[in-house]
Amino acid sequence: MDITLANFQLRAISALNDAMERPNRDIVLKSCTGSGKTIILTYFMDGYLRSHSRTVFVWLTPGRGDLEEQSREKMRRYIHGSSTKLLSDVMSSGFEENDVCFINWEKLNKKGSNALKESEHANFIERIRSALDDGLSFKIIVDESHQNNTIKSTDILNLFHTDKIIRCSATPSHVRDAILIEVPEEDVISEGLIKKLLIINEGFEQHIRVDDQISYLIDRALDRQAELRREYLKRDVKVQPLIIVQLPNRSDALLESVETYFDSRGITYENGLLAVWLADKKQNLEGISEPDAAPIAVIIKQAVATGWDCPRAQILVKLRDNMSEVFEIQTIGRIRRMPEARHYGSDLLDCCYLYTLDEKFTESVKLSLGKDALDARKLFLKPEYRSVTLVSEYKTDVPFPRDPRLALTVIGNHFVSQYHTGTDMGQNRSSLEAGGYSFAQDIVNYTKSGALSTLSGDGIANLNDIAIHEELSTHRHGKEYHHCVAEIGLKIGLDYSSINAIIRHLFLEGIKSRPKITALGIRELYSFVINNKALLIEDVRSAMSSETAQLALPVSGVTERPFSFPAELLFTYDGASKSQTELTKNVYSGYLSSAEKRSLPEKLFERYCQRSGGVSWFYKNGDKGPEYLSIVYEDNLGKQKSFYPDYVLGDSEGNIWVIETKGGFTRTGESEDIDRFTAKKFSVLRSYLDRHGLRGGIVRQDKQSSELCICTDKYSDDIMSSSWQLLSEVL
Repeated sequence: MDITLANFQLRAISALNDAMERPNRDIVLKSCTGSGKTIILTYFMDGYLRSHSRTVFVWLTPGRGDLEEQSREKMRRYIHGSSTKLLSDVMSSGFEENDVCFINWEKLNKKGSNALKESEHANFIERIRSALDDGLSFKIIVDESHQNNTIKSTDILNLFHTDKIIRCSATPSHVRDAILIEVPEEDVISEGLIKKLLIINEGFEQHIRVDDQISYLIDRALDRQAELRREYLKRDVKVQPLIIVQLPNRSDALLESVETYFDSRGITYENGLLAVWLADKKQNLEGISEPDAAPIAVIIKQAVATGWDCPRAQILVKLRDNMSEVFEIQTIGRIRRMPEARHYGSDLLDCCYLYTLDEKFTESVKLSLGKDALDARKLFLKPEYRSVTLVSEYKTDVPFPRDPRLALTVIGNHFVSQYHTGTDMGQNRSSLEAGGYSFAQDIVNYTKSGALSTLSGDGIANLNDIAIHEELSTHRHGKEYHHCVAEIGLKIGLDYSSINAIIRHLFLEGIKSRPKITALGIRELYSFVINNKALLIEDVRSAMSSETAQLALPVSGVTERPFSFPAELLFTYDGASKSQTELTKNVYSGYLSSAEKRSLPEKLFERYCQRSGGVSWFYKNGDKGPEYLSIVYEDNLGKQKSFYPDYVLGDSEGNIWVIETKGGFTRTGESEDIDRFTAKKFSVLRSYLDRHGLRGGIVRQDKQSSELCICTDKYSDDIMSSSWQLLSEVL
């Protein structure tokens, strides 16, 4: 099964590789539910085993379920030819080089486990000792590491005498001296793998009096489920949204009441619409994770079985009793996956929903998810703005992953511009050598020699440089070559096979390519890549971030359509904010100053619009989806991307403006803008404004004067430049 890794997954794999080279034993991978943690680790292990001999990975999983078998099956599906084993395989044949062994903690920790008993077969401990005696090195992965943090588990880890333990969890425990690798949740959202927001108690009145929490909450969940189902069907997406009803752990009395209420709504175990997953009661669970499975609701208790993966789950009803329970973020994680690992451009479908009267649970959710958990209400467009129309651009090509052929062109062109390479291979070699590249046939490492009285930087710099030459062995250095190639690829988001093909096309003899830089033999290529890894990484990264390369690629397949403000809006806000003032200049009735998610530049700009006499109205644009205003451009690899400007507004003279807001400038004039593509977005926006006779630009705050400034004609990252004017003097 071929899959395209997301950018954040490639970055995590690269970080894991870097961490393996450091002396720390423990590595913590913090990655939210739905981020493809198994995929990250699977591809990491495959790449690591390519470049490190005599290695065995042991993947320890928790729970009474079959999570170890699920994880093994995923690796076999993603990595063809991988050598995977379960505990039974280890007991019968032992550990072997390049094995990845998936083992359930419970089978090792369980009292009386046969795996740890002396028997006619070599027991588990003997298998480990035998592997160590054979010179094998164990690397350990502890899945859901916040569980099984016990003395017995620590004793088992110690058996492996490992120098590397990778602990994985959405909520990891603190591990002393560990390297932390954190996958930012916003990256997972932007790639479309998990839902954008968790909406809490949408449409609830501020003061609620209910006779029965079960009917009140389940009715709302069923209404939302039906609405979601209709929207999926409208888009011809065969997904049956699932409601999870969570009972308190210590309250069996509620179960019968929930079942009775569902029965009154025609949802029963008998007709297959209701499922239950409790320790002593399980019904209608087979195939429940399929996108169009029959059950529309499942009853659980506090913790769903570890590793349960049901991307169609989208609504959580949390019932309460008089006891307070600890919030588990894994529970919310069960409703955050996208059913098809992509966003639909619909606020309704791209969010998940929580209904509960448990105030403490709600507070815990908000504390854990921050701005990803918000209050919501539906707002309607004011009649006077229904006729405002702009032109929106949409991608009409089929989305595709990074194209290695385009990457080959971009990287080759970089060498042409940076080193002036051409068709003369001899001259190309001289040009690369002048730029610092080595064509030594040996593998060359460097060290120092001399005497030091103190460990100062100057003293070390004055030591003699020693070059250590080692004759190349394609067998011995083959793994190092694979490791270098994989590392170069990860830096620019290309997998091993793609970057390996690019390197061979550019540098290896016998392969026709345009451009072609050198024609090295296979042994020379190995030496070239290993000796020049740092330079190659620097050059390919520069190539992929080159603005001129990006601008040289033409935009094709763009569709223009009329854009009007959506008639209704799912408005998310922070209900706990002290300021709940209505911003009356917004095009929607009931738009509050506590609107979230909003960056600080966006909040400052909205306040400016509300108080400025030059602004008649303003609209906050969305950041994804066909219902919002977008402008299309192409990145370095020819992939079409959509740029969504932040605001559309009307001024007092009847002009329409399109505005993008960015981070400001410090009191000393330093930029706080973290978007390195701002200059490019300005160019894209400027071109759009010129084509359609509109006004606009980029707005940033000058903290020295506490004023908002606007750049409308030529972009500059220097606030002192004449490109920047006070917004109050322009609008």
